[in-house]
Order: sequence, then structure tokens, then C-alpha cells
Amino acid sequence: MNLIDSQLTGLRLHGMARSWQALLETRQAQELSFTDGLALLLQAEQDERNNRRFARLRKNAGFRYSALLEQLSYDTARGLDKSLISRLATADYLEKGESVLITGATGCGKSFLASALGHQACMQGYSVAYFNVQKLLIQTKLARSAGTIARLFERLAKTRLLILDDFGLTSMEAQQRLDILELIEDRHATYATIIASQLPVVNWYDVIGEPTIADAILDRLIHTSHRIELKGDSMRKKM
Repeated sequence: MNLIDSQLTGLRLHGMARSWQALLETRQAQELSFTDGLALLLQAEQDERNNRRFARLRKNAGFRYSALLEQLSYDTARGLDKSLISRLATADYLEKGESVLITGATGCGKSFLASALGHQACMQGYSVAYFNVQKLLIQTKLARSAGTIARLFERLAKTRLLILDDFGLTSMEAQQRLDILELIEDRHATYATIIASQLPVVNWYDVIGEPTIADAILDRLIHTSHRIELKGDSMRKKM
């Protein structure tokens, strides 16, 4: 039995090793058929690897909140469509490279919802990156100074779900417009993007500023988007 333990550990089959140890401790190892025992060990290893992958994806994403879709409130006054959230939970929008645009007043739960959708994507095995837009634009500025901007854009372009939070808090400078356009252009119709903003989508044009670039960005975002307009009082007042 010790040989099996050491071999499983040596092969880094940690899920199988733990399951095997549990079978020994509960004396079930002798009671199971070879097929049933092997199936149980393989399932344990698969679960272990899925859990490790989820933990890694969640850590790398940098979510603002540790949120789950099951924690969402569907109070009628919020304007949150449960059927739409259920469709988004299937990851179909991720496979189609569609955008999700979440708008609403401060504190109404935009960031929480975006985080919950991101967590759901991680659980389904997709890579996710979560950014406050202003902090992301600072990163792009620093990366350009350091000569690593191409590497940053390449990494973001390959991320299956990019979440941009707090979009539109300030008007964009010329280079910032170009950076956002490049990010959206790289992902268009390939990988999904979630944008959360206090401003209604109709006002995004003015925030971006330059008409040609604004047209290009919004054209790629809006036409295949899922729109969520949250309403009601601040959720923070209820906490």
C-alpha cells in the first residue's frame, strides 16, 4: 500500500492519492470492484485538477469582489433579468466573443455582477482579467515607457474574458482612446468583454471624445452586446 501511495505522489496524482488514502482509512478499498475503484480515483483526480485550475484562474483574474451568481438579488426594482443571467451563465457569449455592457448608478451592484460573471467563467475553465479602466490605462502608459506594451496587449488579447470596470469616470486622452480601441479591436468577435459603467451607454460617445475613434469602439461593442441596466437604491446602504 505504501508503494502505491508513493507512486501516486511521485506522479503528482494528488487527487488520486488523497482518495486512495481515504479508501484505505474507511476500508473500502477491498470492497470496491477494480472498475468502480478506478473510476472513483480518476474522478477524484479530475476534480482535484479542476479545483486547482479554478483557483489559479481566479487568482490571476484579480477580481474586485469574491462573488457568485447564486448570490445575486433579483428584486424587481433592480431591473436584473434572471433569464439573461441564466443564459450568460452557460458561457455561450464567451464562445461567441460577445460583449456584456452593465450600467447603473454608484453602488447598485455593477462590479459585483461583473465579478460574479467572471467567477463563473473561471469555473468553466476560461481565463479572465479584471481591471479598473483608469488603472489599466496607467499600466498601458507605463508599459509603453518600458517598451513592453506589445507584450501587454498580446496577453490581454488572448484572455478569454476581459472585464473593464468603472468605464467613463473621466474623459480620455488621445493615447488612451487608441489603447482602448486596440484592446477592443483585438478581441472583437473573438473573445468576450464585460464593461461596467455609471454612465448610460448613450453617453459613452462623449467620454471617448474623438468621433472617429468613438464610432469604431462603440460599433464593435454595441451591436453584439448583452445590455444590463441596473436600477434602484445603492446596495451598499443595505449592507
